[in-house]
Parts: sequence; structure tokens; C-alpha cells
Amino acid sequence: MENKILEVKNIVIKFNLRGKILTAVRNSSLDLFKGETLAIVGESGSGKSVFTKSFVGMLDKNGWIDEGEIIYNGKDLAKFKTEKEWLTIRGKKIAMVFQDPMTSLNPLKTIGEQIREVITWHRNTPKDEAKKEAIEILKLVGIDDAEKRYKQYPHEFSGGMRQRVVIATAIACRPEILICDEPTTALDVTIQAQILTLIKDLQKELNMTVIYITHDLGVVANVADRVAVMYAGQIVEYGLSNEIFKNPKHPYTKALLLSLPQLGLRGEELFYIKGTPPNLYKEIKGDAFALRNPHALKIDTMYEPPFFKVSETHYAKTWMLHEKAHDNLIIEKLEHDGKQKKEDNKNKLKKEVLVSLKNVTVKFKLDGKQFKAVEDVSFDIYKGETFSLVGESGSGKTTIGRAIMKIHPISGGEIYFKDKMISKKLKKDEIKRFRQSVQMIFQDPMASLNERAKVDYIVSEGLYNFKLYEDELDRKRKVEEAMEEVGLLKDFLTRFPHEFSGGQRQRIGIARALVMEPEFIIADEPISALDVSIRAQIINLLNKLKEERDLTYLFIAHDLSVVKFISDRIAVIHKGHIVELANSDELFENPLHPYTKSLLSAIPIPDPDLEKNKKILIYDPKVHDYSVDKPKWVEIKKEHFIWANDKEIDEYLSELERSHYDKEID
Repeated sequence: MENKILEVKNIVIKFNLRGKILTAVRNSSLDLFKGETLAIVGESGSGKSVFTKSFVGMLDKNGWIDEGEIIYNGKDLAKFKTEKEWLTIRGKKIAMVFQDPMTSLNPLKTIGEQIREVITWHRNTPKDEAKKEAIEILKLVGIDDAEKRYKQYPHEFSGGMRQRVVIATAIACRPEILICDEPTTALDVTIQAQILTLIKDLQKELNMTVIYITHDLGVVANVADRVAVMYAGQIVEYGLSNEIFKNPKHPYTKALLLSLPQLGLRGEELFYIKGTPPNLYKEIKGDAFALRNPHALKIDTMYEPPFFKVSETHYAKTWMLHEKAHDNLIIEKLEHDGKQKKEDNKNKLKKEVLVSLKNVTVKFKLDGKQFKAVEDVSFDIYKGETFSLVGESGSGKTTIGRAIMKIHPISGGEIYFKDKMISKKLKKDEIKRFRQSVQMIFQDPMASLNERAKVDYIVSEGLYNFKLYEDELDRKRKVEEAMEEVGLLKDFLTRFPHEFSGGQRQRIGIARALVMEPEFIIADEPISALDVSIRAQIINLLNKLKEERDLTYLFIAHDLSVVKFISDRIAVIHKGHIVELANSDELFENPLHPYTKSLLSAIPIPDPDLEKNKKILIYDPKVHDYSVDKPKWVEIKKEHFIWANDKEIDEYLSELERSHYDKEID
């Protein structure tokens, strides 16, 4: 490849944290070519964000570039010392889009003013002219009614719209390089697909070079021309997208790809990377991945491997490629004939109803106006099953979970738990029994854990509140058993949440729920913020606990690839209405509602050929004409329910017949 736009040579980045030196990036090099999209992938803590922040001088005050060069337009950015020097590059030449748009935007200023300021500051453009340009940029990133939206504040925008505003701010100065740091992690699959398409379109229109930082390999397959894999502060493999996905050579790259839920079988444990990354406060000897690699060679623990050439564009830093090494890390993908190795859980279910919602409606007041967050929702959850509720942000899925928990009062309908109506006012002892039997696992393990409390108190909180222990010895035993059950050491009980990784924090949240010995657990997006390998561990843990404790789950999510793996039945919710409900396999094989089809079409596929050629279906609610022919909830096929009117039911029945006919021919 030609036309290098950025050269990073042997960069070492260090931080002084509480008097200790942490080496976050270790002797890493990278070439970036004009017009390409490069993806940098790896687990949290691998150094990918720190590495790219060094390109724009955004290391915090405790960090510095210790060695190496960053060559851009003949200048070595690693030698920049002052903010004045960095302002000639940051925003103007190299810009960055961050993961959380709410922390990137000033809540006290209109979004238009924030974009206008960037243009005025960097290019000395007069205010009126900069305002016109800001409105044009808002239009460019797909924000309708840009003149009106210019005057609105960040809280008046949805998550996807806020991310568009952050992108608009980043491209306001027409940078040559755009760094996107996990730009779609917190977004729904359909919004994610729109943002990825937007960045691709802007890249062509503005002739930009793009760097993506992500742990989502489906996103990588969609956007990347080349991929660099980072582990423990080093790039360990890089090559063309197809080479990395179809012919990975480093054992870490192989393990990452094998952790994807798309490769899993329901009833079987997902592959995950055992162990933890090395301590970057200490000097690392040999291959940093050696201790987690079950097939490591003796030399891996002694000497750091060089890069070996796989092709003109593909290099990997592993002794496995040495001519004298035996490649004993050939991990073959799971092959099967499409049948589950274990009996589907749905065949084992006794159909004993544990939770039942009947015509449930939840209303909220916002700015003096009342709106229905959930409307006329009915479904049963059977004992021992995982019932998943899937939909985009704002669809009402979390509201349903909180209504079952009695956090949100319902405006209409009834909710039953073990044949007892719990949506009415309960007596004190009834509330106590219910709260003990039903527990919740939250999306953000950092926000849901008291950062000032030690783990021992966090896990014990429910025991204290409900006095579920005989004495101090009994409490301690229960807490230690819960910790052991989720794979954490009892030594961790004296630590604080910030001392743990994201996956470990989520395990603490699960232990806190388990110690109450619940029958029913509501898991609200419990894995959306986790790396792919950590995600696999948590899914395996939830499945294991379900079998061992005979638990029942309501699993709330927007990631359909995970939902397929973990669920017995899936309900799809759109703007407060359940639009389709079926067994997991049935829903994926025969989706009928156009909204379900749009969600399925947007699932990232970890295959560059398939991902780049896939067609995303955009759902338009206007396809339904319910003015006269009203919709109803019908069982269109055994255990397959849909919200549709008579005309649509006829169309869906014809579609099912065609699908059945096509399968018979195949």
C-alpha cells in the first residue's frame, strides 16, 4: 500500500499512578494509509484508546510518551510539549469521536453553539458564517430540521442523534484523520448500522482516513480495510480484514474470534479466554499472552516474539509462526449439522407459569404531558426458562422489568408472580417475600455498585435488609459461597469495585442477586458494556446458574446474537407494544413482523464478505394501515404470536407457507 498519512514507530506510553509506573503501550508501531479504514481491536485495558489518544495529545496529566515517534506531515507529534502545538493538529487535522456522547457534549450549551464554536475557534470563521456552516454539517450527518435542532440541548436528543452531533463536531474542521473510539457500543443494532453507514458516507465525501477502536468484531467486519489486534499494550497481529477473520495467526486473535456468540450452540458452553491479562506495572517477559494460551511453547515464557510475515500485508507477533515451531494451536470452529447437541430447553419446560402479565400499561408524565411507555402488554414466563425481551432504546423493555419489580407502578392491567397478583398494594410481609424471590442484575456494573463500599458489604446488603442470616458466621459463609459460585475469590471481599475489571464487577452484581436465593432474575442488559470474551464468560455463568439453581430469567437486551444463544423464547417490543413472540429458533428462522426483520437484518456478522454485502431493512411503521382494520394479538403458528390485523395475518400465513415449501425443496 502507498500514501502513508501517519507513521507510528516504537511508541512507549507510561503513566504515573499513585507513585507506580504503568506501561500502557509497549513498543508499538503502526502505518496508516490515506483513505483507508483501520480497526484496532482488543479487550478493555489492551491500550487501544491510550495508543490513539497519543496521536492528538489527549493523554491525561499522569501520562507521557516515553519513547518512539509519531510522524504526521513530516512532524514528530511525540515531541510536542505544549497545548498550543497540539491545537495545530487536534480537531483541524486529526479529530476524535468518543464512546459516550453525553460526556462529550456540554449539557449547558445548545448543540449548534458547540459545533459553531469549533469552527470559529479553529478557523477564525465569523459567527454568522460559522452558524450557517454548522447547520449544513448537521444536515450532512442526517439530522432533520437542522435549523430548529441547532437551538436544542443535548438532553433533547436520542442516543443515536447525540452520536451524530458528536460526529458533526468532529468533522466540523474537515480533518484528514478521524479516530472513532467505540462510537457505537451503547447504541441499538439498528442505530449502530445507521451510524456506521453515516461515517462511511462522510469518509468518502470528505476524503478522510478513519481509525476505529472497538471490541465488536461485527463492526470491524463491516467497516475495516485493515485490522490491528492489540493485547497488553502491544499490536500482536495486523493485516487486511479478510486475512484477520479468515486466517488469524496469533493465538489471541483466534481466541477472540472463537468467543463470539454467533459460533455458539444453545445448550453448550461458549468458548472464552481463561485467565486475566498481565500486570502492566511489572516488566513482561516473553509473549504477554503465554499464561492464557493453553498451547504456549516453552520459548513463549522466555523471549518476546518478533513479527513474522504471513503475506505482504499480514504480520503476526507469535513464535507459532517460527519455522521450528509446531502450530499446535489449530482451534477448529465448531461444526455441527444444525441440530443442538442437547435437547432444547423448550422441550424440557413443564409450562408452569411463574410470571404473568395481562394487558399491562405503564404511563409517565414528561413536561406536563402523559405518554404510554408500555401499552396492553401480555405474556407468560415459564418456570426454568430464559425469556428474552428485545427492542431498541425507548421501546419499553426496561420499564416492563421495573414494573415487575414494583419499581414503576402500572396504570392498567395485572402482574402475577406464582399465581399471586403483585401489581396491587401488598402487605409488608408479602413485599418482603416478593423482594427476596425476585432480583435484578443491572446493565452498568459500576453505576449499580456502591463505589465507597467494600465487596463484602455490597453482596451482604440484601442479607442485612431482610435479616437472612443467623449470625455473623452464617452471613460470611453465605457471601463466600455466592462469590465462589460466580467464580470470584473470597479474598476479593475486602476490595472496592474500582479495583475490578468490568467482567468481575458484573460477577459481583450477580453474586449480590444470588445471595438472596431468588427464583426469578431480571437481567437488564447485563453484558452490553463488556468485551467479547468477558461477555462469553458471563453468558456461560448465567446458563450454569440457571441449571444448578433452577432459576428463571427475564433477559432484557438489544444484542440479538446473544439473545439467540441464551433464550428459550423471545418477545420483540416496539414503542411499548409486543409485536412478535416465538421460540428462539422459530423467530430467527421465520421472522414475520417487519420490525423483527429490521432488527435481525442489522445484527453484525463477523465475516467481512457477508457484512459488507448485507442489506439492512429499515422499519417504517407507516407500512401498517390500522385505521379501519385493527390489529390484534394472534397465535399465527403453534407458539408463534404476532400483533397484526386480518390483512397482515393473511400475508404472514402465505409467507410461512412459502418458507415451508422452500425448505422442503431444499
